[in-house]
Amino acid sequence: MTGELRPVSEPSLVHAVQPDQAHLEAATAAFRMLADATRLHILYLLAQGEQDVSALTEACGASRTAVSQHLAKLRFTGMVETRREGRRIVYRIRDGHLARLVREGLNLADHIVTGEQPHE
Repeated sequence: MTGELRPVSEPSLVHAVQPDQAHLEAATAAFRMLADATRLHILYLLAQGEQDVSALTEACGASRTAVSQHLAKLRFTGMVETRREGRRIVYRIRDGHLARLVREGLNLADHIVTGEQPHE
């Protein structure tokens, strides 16, 4: 042992994944959760930062009940997590990969809607 300190490695943005059945099914389940416009909007908002149900309801334009139901599904699948702040429950997106996926999906949608040419 030389006494050298090794830097703690940062989480990887890219994983060398071989798409076996388990990975394909997990990805399919994640994409299934993104296949609802309100849920996608909620995830987009949470990718920008933590928010409570009231802020999400106002920003989404959906009913509080609908937003709460979507948040429950997102919590159940592990896509979002919560913390208590006084009497409020604050939600946050759980994984940077998910936040980037949501943003990239909306970037793709922008190309489709505006007709902008694809790029790398």
